[in-house]
Amino acid sequence: MKKINELIPCEYDISITGITDDSRDVKPGYLFVATHGFHVDHFDYIEDAIRNGCCFVICDREIDFDIPHLIVHDVNLTYIELCQKYYDIDLNDFHFIGVTGTDGKTTTTTVVHRLLDDCAYIGTNGVEVGNQEFGTHNTTPCVGELYQDLSIIKKNHCHTVSMEVSSEALLHDRVNGFSYDIVGFTNITGDHLNVHNSFDEYVSCKMKLLDHLKEDGYVVYNGDDENLRRISHPHAISFGFDSHNQYVIEDVDYQKRKTIITLSHQKEHWKIISPFIGKYNVYNIVMAFLICRFYGVSDEVLLQKIQELKPIKGRCEFLDFGQDYDIVLDYAHTINGISSILDTFQNYKNVIVVTGCAGGREAYKRRVIGEMIIKRSDYAIFTMDDPRFESVDDIIDQMVGDDKDYYRFLNREEAISFAFSIADAGSVVLILGKGRDDYMAIGDKKIPYNDYDVISKYFMKE
Repeated sequence: MKKINELIPCEYDISITGITDDSRDVKPGYLFVATHGFHVDHFDYIEDAIRNGCCFVICDREIDFDIPHLIVHDVNLTYIELCQKYYDIDLNDFHFIGVTGTDGKTTTTTVVHRLLDDCAYIGTNGVEVGNQEFGTHNTTPCVGELYQDLSIIKKNHCHTVSMEVSSEALLHDRVNGFSYDIVGFTNITGDHLNVHNSFDEYVSCKMKLLDHLKEDGYVVYNGDDENLRRISHPHAISFGFDSHNQYVIEDVDYQKRKTIITLSHQKEHWKIISPFIGKYNVYNIVMAFLICRFYGVSDEVLLQKIQELKPIKGRCEFLDFGQDYDIVLDYAHTINGISSILDTFQNYKNVIVVTGCAGGREAYKRRVIGEMIIKRSDYAIFTMDDPRFESVDDIIDQMVGDDKDYYRFLNREEAISFAFSIADAGSVVLILGKGRDDYMAIGDKKIPYNDYDVISKYFMKE
């Protein structure tokens, strides 16, 4: 608990129990900061915040409500400063590693977190520090949540943070004030264009991460991606299969449950044995390996730790319930992500895919994804995936077009059960799109839902 005049110069000696810019999160005794969001002005929700018990408001214009308040010039910047003081966070006390890209952020940052001692993780899968795990609402949490997460990390005496940095976070200035030791770029393909007006704007937004790099910091990027070749920095390190890269992936032995990578740089060579499969995970593992070398970890230690890595939840995660076929749970939802995972599992007798497309965004990619799955799987099963305010039937119609060779289940649990009912030895069931998400976005609500729980329940019934 702190007082307002401890956070910002003013005459008010009022104790607060929390701080937020989301009126729905306000509890009695909270400070409410009426920031400007991308689609919403939180000034319009001051009355809701008061109703929920806030005791003080900070905004950028006069209000009509009888509540102690303070008017500031830049409310968004003030909110960042207030969060830093409320949670006792000095960003200079941390070493930040930031990874952005359309695909691969979660795997890369999680692997870095696991390879480095005393390194925390912030991203799509939540917050991991020590043996503790906490949930988050966004790939890169909103300002208030982000500083609360950093306070948890600080209390655990951890000062290195491997974090996913989304294009939306860069667009909305969530990481203002952050300085990164190393930034990584996995790839850039067309996605999230519901937020960005064009692909060029999307790419430019990703590139903003370079503005947050320390003067002596390093950039590690996938040099095979033509959209990343524009990167120009004195400390830029490129890697990939193409021989023009500084670090070249010379050979890959793809096996059913592991991958053996031969990486070279000038006269140096490394044999990386990874438990993760697929070409896309070759890029993720190599990037993580290169990032961790900058922190002085020996190659011998890194190579041993990579070989011992455990599966990452919801990322090409093999599930074993004693069945005679493979089940893979994966978050893939972009065109590139789904294409990559389909490539990875083409050597099975039958490829069974369960997926859908999210409502309220990127309708342009639905037909591309639907056509790709129908053509490249033996059984295409389309179902619900965060429909929001759209009809699941309408979304599926857009995915399948005039194709007839597919199955439709509006209920995702029924779709998964059907997939298992037709699977046999030599088959693989790919359950895509949700990963380990713990909700289904329907209307304006997030209904509790988890693919893993549904799968577990199915086999418990047997």
